Amino acid sequence: MSETSKQNVSVVGLARENVQQLTPYQSARRLGGNGDVWLNANEYALAPHFELTAQTFNRYPECQPKDVVRRYAAYAGVQPEQVLVCRGADESIELLIRAFCEPGKDAILYCPPTYGMYSVSAETFGVEGRTVMAKEDWQLDLPAIEQALDGVKLVYVCSPNNPTGNLINPEDIRSLLETTRGKAVVAVDEAYIEFCPQATVAGWLKDYPHLAILRTLSKAFALAGLRCGFTLANSELIDVLMKVIAPYPLSTPVADIAAQALSEQGLALMRKRVAEVSETREWLRQQLEQCDCVEQVFTSESNYLLARFTASSSVFKTLWDQGIILRDQNKQPGLSGCLRITIGTRQECQRVIDALRPLPGATSTVRETSSASKEPM
Repeated sequence: MSETSKQNVSVVGLARENVQQLTPYQSARRLGGNGDVWLNANEYALAPHFELTAQTFNRYPECQPKDVVRRYAAYAGVQPEQVLVCRGADESIELLIRAFCEPGKDAILYCPPTYGMYSVSAETFGVEGRTVMAKEDWQLDLPAIEQALDGVKLVYVCSPNNPTGNLINPEDIRSLLETTRGKAVVAVDEAYIEFCPQATVAGWLKDYPHLAILRTLSKAFALAGLRCGFTLANSELIDVLMKVIAPYPLSTPVADIAAQALSEQGLALMRKRVAEVSETREWLRQQLEQCDCVEQVFTSESNYLLARFTASSSVFKTLWDQGIILRDQNKQPGLSGCLRITIGTRQECQRVIDALRPLPGATSTVRETSSASKEPM
């Protein structure tokens, strides 16, 4: 190859083949939009206020900030040695794959429709992403999962599930843990557990050494911009993850704010937010059910609602044009016609309802089509 040819070779060609073919996760911020009502990322609508207390920015931070670990352990009802703090639950997803899956050999398993980062993270590391479709009620298909476990090292279960909002039957999770004992790690993603704390499986850690639980401060704690998450597991599993985590995963300001958010006052504020969001979610559900263009609103135990719409693409664009940004779920298996709506402020949710009310439903659409067909050519 001539020197000129070498200079013209794209650097993309040097990337790993699986990375060249990778479609990155389409986060809310990557998808963009010019709205003023952002209901597409399951964030809390209002920013909490914090003052930094730590000023030691000239020093590297602790790998596992003691105050954060201790306070989160107390909050979650586990021991400090059962807590790993990291850069959001997304890093927990990646750490588990890096620690337990051999690229080109092992697989992860997850059950669509569910959170998209499981597949993207696996593909990034050259690990097979194996799927077993959830049942029609979005519960686990346990017989199908059991048949698909050959070569699987890691199973992801999201409960409450994103984007559907439903809890996974706890007895099904327990059955899965029994089936995978000695074979694979089961990671239960509890990013939204603050909205249904009674459903956590944190109390099961003593019974299952292969159970990992993913948590975050991004949702109920209103700290999506902080990027702080947790893995709860037995100390043996935590020790494995400590081998592959970055040396300084949390910056000093992040650890400072996280510790404040986990104080008694911070926890009280979080619970107040949860009560407010839950009340607004119920109000929005009732209002959506009165809109002609809404075919179904699904039960949710989280900070969002999934709904099926008549002409959902048109609904999505109509709201987009009015500055109301929702999350389109049409491409998810089994979610044709579905949009996900984050629970914002009451005023933001009222904007949604005001924009939806004039839109026609399935009956109106059929009637208009029928009338049009009778007109002379």
